Amino acid sequence: MTTKNAAKGPKVAVDPAQQADQMTEEGAPASAPQDASEALAAELADLRHEQEELRNQLLRKAADFDNYRKRVERERREMAELAAQDLLLELLPILDDFERALDVVVAPGAERYRDGVELIYRQLQELLKKRGVIPIEAVGTDFDPHVHQAVVHEASTTHRDGEVIAELRRGYRLGDRLLRPVMVKVAKREQA
Repeated sequence: MTTKNAAKGPKVAVDPAQQADQMTEEGAPASAPQDASEALAAELADLRHEQEELRNQLLRKAADFDNYRKRVERERREMAELAAQDLLLELLPILDDFERALDVVVAPGAERYRDGVELIYRQLQELLKKRGVIPIEAVGTDFDPHVHQAVVHEASTTHRDGEVIAELRRGYRLGDRLLRPVMVKVAKREQA
C-alpha cells in the first residue's frame, strides 16, 4: 500500500540530468536518443540503398526498351529492304528486255514505236535510280568474283589477263549490296 500511495503522491520536478543519472543507475539505457538517431540513420541508409536499386532498375529497363525499339526498327527496315529487293529483282529482266529491244535495228516507219520504248526504258531507269539501284560498270575493269559472273573466257593478246572485255548482262547494286552480278566475258592472256 505504501507503493501505491507513493506513486499517487505529489509530482516533484526532476532535473533531466538527475533523471539521466537515475536511469543509468536503474539499468535503463542512457543513450536512448542516440539509439533512436542511429536507428533513423540506418533506416535512411536502407531507404537510400533501395532508392538507388530502384533507380538502377529503371535505367536498365529504359536501356532495354531503347535497345528493343532500335532492334524492331532495324528489323522493320531490313524487311522493307528485302521486299524492295525482291521486287527490283523481278523488274531487272524487264529492263534487260527493253535494252535488247533498243539494240534492234528499227525498220523504216517504226521510229515512233522506238521513241515510245525509249521513253518507257528511261522512266524505268529513273525509277530504279530513285530507289537506289545503280548499274555496275564492268568493261575494262579487272574481273572481281564479288560482282562479276564469268560466263566466257576468251584468249586475247590485246587485253590484260583477267580483264572484262564484254558485258553480257548488266549487273546492279542496291545501295552497298549486290543486287545482281554482271555476266561478263573475261580475257585470258595467250601464252607465247
